[in-house]
Amino acid sequence: MTPPRPRQTDEHPDGIDLPLDRLPGHSSRGRLERVLRRGEFAVTTELNPPDSADPEDVYNRAKIFDGWVDGINAVDASGANCHMSSVGICALLTRMGYAPIMQIACRDKNRIAIQGDVLGAAAMGVANILCLTGDGVQAGDQPGAKPVFDLDSMSLLETVRIMRDNGKFLSGRKLTTPPQLFLGAAVNPFAPPYDFRPVHLGKKIAAGAQFVQSQYCFDVPMFRTFMQRVRDLGYAEQCFILCGVGPLASAKTAKWIRSNVPGIHIPDSIIARLEGAQDQKKEGKQICIDIINEVKEIAGVAGIHVMAYRQEEYVAEIVDESGVLKGRRPWKREARPDDQLVASRLEHILHDDVTESQVDMVKTAH
Repeated sequence: MTPPRPRQTDEHPDGIDLPLDRLPGHSSRGRLERVLRRGEFAVTTELNPPDSADPEDVYNRAKIFDGWVDGINAVDASGANCHMSSVGICALLTRMGYAPIMQIACRDKNRIAIQGDVLGAAAMGVANILCLTGDGVQAGDQPGAKPVFDLDSMSLLETVRIMRDNGKFLSGRKLTTPPQLFLGAAVNPFAPPYDFRPVHLGKKIAAGAQFVQSQYCFDVPMFRTFMQRVRDLGYAEQCFILCGVGPLASAKTAKWIRSNVPGIHIPDSIIARLEGAQDQKKEGKQICIDIINEVKEIAGVAGIHVMAYRQEEYVAEIVDESGVLKGRRPWKREARPDDQLVASRLEHILHDDVTESQVDMVKTAH
């Protein structure tokens, strides 16, 4: 008989797909909020959605983060390009015990659809929602699409907060069971007007943001100045701030991003360092690690958000070599005794001639 698998930290004893018990002072039943409220340095990352209807494409992308991150952003059509929906990705991730952060971009849906998605996400175990305005449709590969923007990031935060705290839709109609959610937003300390960015963070906190993830940080002095002002305004005590970081593949890539992606600031010194490296991809990873080692020492920084587009395999190395976890091991998806049985049954259903009745198959599965 196989001995029971020891339960990991922040895991429901009756199943990895079940939400945790709610703790006093917590608004969600998720792991990310627990990690942050315990004062541990949190690590989140992004799962770039596939152009596919195959769930294995999601699981294969999530596996490489196992044991290294506390939350995985389910990206919602970033850049106004269509991929698998963030709701669909969250449904797959929660089924396997992962802690997704569901992004909601206001570009594509009105308030009716968004509120429905919030309830559906909470019902399937999503504990974290990141509220975004979203890029304009002209940025994507279907510029003829009709933009919605019924809400923006600020009003979306307020909407979800009202649903959670007041138990009501925006119409005033009551919810029978309010969603239990940890609310997040995005901030960009590296875009003008710089003096307004800390004030803007305060507005998002007032609207309901409990954590924020920043745009890529490649200029640590600029980020340090932002954080000083944030602390002066008292916002670091009101909101968990995660600094966005990520590796650059080459100097050419860095120049293209700087010229073509609004809101990302890359100093000349970073590009010069990449140009002077024999292995630019390796140097880009080291730059990311060096930046993490600087920002983790800045007062008020509660974690990092690692964005490694098309370099996801580097996330574990970056987190490990930066030492931000200090020996802590985030939750990891581990094989369960019934995994192989489920996989073989699915293979049988999809590809073999079905000779058993559904009742017989259920009987033999238990």
